[in-house]
Amino acid sequence: MAPPKQEKAPPYSKDEKVLCFHGDLMYEAKIIDVRVEPGKKADDAQYRIHYKGWKASWDDWVTHDRIRKFTEDNKQLASQLAQARMRAPGAKGVKKGVKATGSEMSSARGSEERAAASSSFAGRGPRRGRDYELETEEAFHTRPSIKLIIPDVIKALLVDDWENVTKNTQLVPLPHPKPVTKILEDYSAYEMPNRLPGSSHADILEETLSGLREYFDKSLGRILLYKFERPQYAEVHKKWNSSDPEFQGKTASDVYGAEHLCRLIVSLPELIAQTNMDQQSVNRLREELAKFSTWLSKKTTDYFVSSYETPAQDYVDRAKN
Repeated sequence: MAPPKQEKAPPYSKDEKVLCFHGDLMYEAKIIDVRVEPGKKADDAQYRIHYKGWKASWDDWVTHDRIRKFTEDNKQLASQLAQARMRAPGAKGVKKGVKATGSEMSSARGSEERAAASSSFAGRGPRRGRDYELETEEAFHTRPSIKLIIPDVIKALLVDDWENVTKNTQLVPLPHPKPVTKILEDYSAYEMPNRLPGSSHADILEETLSGLREYFDKSLGRILLYKFERPQYAEVHKKWNSSDPEFQGKTASDVYGAEHLCRLIVSLPELIAQTNMDQQSVNRLREELAKFSTWLSKKTTDYFVSSYETPAQDYVDRAKN
């Protein structure tokens, strides 16, 4: 007699630590209960979620599309989404006492209301590593609102970028056909004619673009790479000090392109908190970055790669180990 067929278990289990979407952000959470309704498949299970640091009144029943495994890559995505959340006037994320439904939180791709905070190029510089910090309910409602609206096109490309690298194990081809230096030069050629030569507005534009390049060069290896990309970066970094004419003497902004530049833009809220810029300088910088982001969002076909490359299996093995 054949043994009875074992039923498939739900993809997540009780007491498992996970990350869960709430609105357009992800938070550390614990699954406190699992239920599968009669006649339903294991993949249709519902999970009772408790968000760490939040009161039990925020516990919620969710489906698997709201949940992500508690991995380093997913923690990086949570950090990236937090940096790109909406900070428009009067907006504080999800309103207290109002809970979104599952369809409203189903995936990062549906998070069309995120925007980035403004940025800075003075002071202490970027932190080492991409820090993932838990957030309490109180902090969620009282975060400062340094406002820079990121176009929806760029937000969607950032999520696609995350999926290509962390889920599809693909890489941006390097050297990039349109590196950061080319992007900044093209934008300067476009915008500088609108500024009076020798004026403070022309100086601010020049300083902003110079600061973007400098911050990109310093930040790339520290906070802008996913784990899967690090072996590629190590290989490229060696070539910068080699006799390879394609790479010799170059920097990150000469080799990487719009995909990584946009990661910097949404990371700037964290960086500005570590500087000593005055509010007037921050406001000016915010205006310049908003103009640049809007321009770049209209040029995505020119500056973003049309497809990512799939590395050889030995690279995949090295990256995972």
